[in-house]
Amino acid sequence: MSNIKERQEKILKDFAHLQDWDSKYKKIIEMGKRLPDFPEVHRSDDNKIKGCQSQVWLYAELNPSGCVVFQGDSDALIVKGLVALLLEVYSDSSPDEILRTSPEFFRTLGLSSHLSPSRSNGLNAMLKQIHNYALAFKIMLNSKNKL
Repeated sequence: MSNIKERQEKILKDFAHLQDWDSKYKKIIEMGKRLPDFPEVHRSDDNKIKGCQSQVWLYAELNPSGCVVFQGDSDALIVKGLVALLLEVYSDSSPDEILRTSPEFFRTLGLSSHLSPSRSNGLNAMLKQIHNYALAFKIMLNSKNKL
């Protein structure tokens, strides 16, 4: 199993040969199209990301080995691709690793400067929710360990 930094490096390598932003956007959209179907049971207001122009849902659970597993979806193609990027990097990681690893690959790819302000805000809201889930699971694990 790879860690978050290794997954970020893999994404950067996957995007390195793409010269223009149209090609990068196409790749992001393709990633979104490959996301597994999002279960309808999780398509609730509790799992909806506030601060996104599009509708975005993010659901997380802790697997038996103590890693956070994310599922996500969006009604907008490019945003669904951004969700896919985030899930590829952060899913199957421990809460501690998620909390201590910043999303450097977004800056390196130049995504921040090539997204509209509303999409950048939405991306930040998704990242914040991923961190909120990780923090909640960390607290839960710590309280279990104290029992």
